[in-house]
Amino acid sequence: MKVVVTGAAGMIGSNLVHGLNAIGIDDVIAVDDLTDGPKYRNLLGAQLSDYFDKSEFYTRFAQREFGTIDAVFHEGACSDTMEHNGRFMLDTNYRCSKDLLDACQVQGTRLLYASSAATYGGSASFIEKPEFERPLNVYGYSKLLFDNVVRRMLPQSKTQVVGFRYFNVYGPREQHKGRMASVAFHHFNQFRETGKVRLFGEYGGYGPGQQSRDFVFAGDVVAVNLWFLEHPEQSGIFNLGTGRAQPFNDVALATVNAARALNGEAALPLDALVRHGLIEYIPFPEALVGKYQSFTQADLTELRGTGCGYAFADVATGVRSYVDWLAKPN
Repeated sequence: MKVVVTGAAGMIGSNLVHGLNAIGIDDVIAVDDLTDGPKYRNLLGAQLSDYFDKSEFYTRFAQREFGTIDAVFHEGACSDTMEHNGRFMLDTNYRCSKDLLDACQVQGTRLLYASSAATYGGSASFIEKPEFERPLNVYGYSKLLFDNVVRRMLPQSKTQVVGFRYFNVYGPREQHKGRMASVAFHHFNQFRETGKVRLFGEYGGYGPGQQSRDFVFAGDVVAVNLWFLEHPEQSGIFNLGTGRAQPFNDVALATVNAARALNGEAALPLDALVRHGLIEYIPFPEALVGKYQSFTQADLTELRGTGCGYAFADVATGVRSYVDWLAKPN
């Protein structure tokens, strides 16, 4: 099987490349923009058949220069939810994806792509239906615009097209993301550097650290992508989260206790960590007021309806595995 992974040096893309290799697929064309050169580390040890910069790949793919491609995993995007340049966001996340979709349809290539839970924005329900889609920023809108194009073309699609609405993904190979890295990544580094983890205080009717998200481990995201690769008869737009919202307190608790375990220290309950100053709460930032999802939880009805019964890790399990990975030389 010959596949393409765009955004291949990014967090999800690189984990996908390693996941494909693990199941014996090594004819992998990687596509990315390595202006940020150190991202190459995410691909160390991966088996690739070629690499292309994103500036040339899409045109050459549309011109059929790569022969028969079985599937494209399209992870390449601008994922910075604080980016306000709408022209850039739509060109990167919408137009590029639409052109790729058209080329895949012409060539009979399967397309599995990254959408986002940001399409729901201010909604209180997270179901893959238009009435629940209320993006709070242009990033969420760019993803929704493409999802809607996919919806319109699916009845006539010549091959598999799958969109994954990723919820809050955390896990290995996200060190390049800066402020957009997961809270687990930031918590680990805060604790290592300062001996404490900081969480937002009260906001949106939630107590300190009680704002809740659907946190999903990167390895689980890869597993579901690969499940769909093995089931080409399944198409559609699906939530990809655990189906279980957990508060930020749970992430901080898991991170601190996993880090303490590395030093041979016993786990402590949340109240003890707060009392000892290992977890502290800070005022909610004014810049995020009205632009922040205080609660997300993937409805997995559609995903389970495909027959995908994958069991997702909870925060305690996933964060412990991630902290162990972060603590090792990589």
